[in-house]
Amino acid sequence: MAFVVTDSCIRCKYTDCVEVCPVDCFHEGPNFLTIDPDECIDCALCEPECPVNAIMTEDAVPEDQKEFITLNAELSKQWPVITVSKGGLPDADQWKDVKNKLQYLEK
Repeated sequence: MAFVVTDSCIRCKYTDCVEVCPVDCFHEGPNFLTIDPDECIDCALCEPECPVNAIMTEDAVPEDQKEFITLNAELSKQWPVITVSKGGLPDADQWKDVKNKLQYLEK
């Protein structure tokens, strides 16, 4: 079962998680990261690295965020792989505690 990046990542995009991934399954969009479920080996190394708790196993995704399972699968096919941490977005600290950010997702 793959890990999933959820709502908390939007407009934060901290990249602490990408450097610990042994299979390079993270993909970078303008203001969000995704995990390619076909590449993820469920090692769980990324989950504790996320400072906003945006990464979780597919079966732990809350009901109101289930669409992120599909979004990760779809967007990871469109976006480039990211393997090096870049730090969060400039205003990430302002957005890290905001909930329900799907409307701000830039594709």
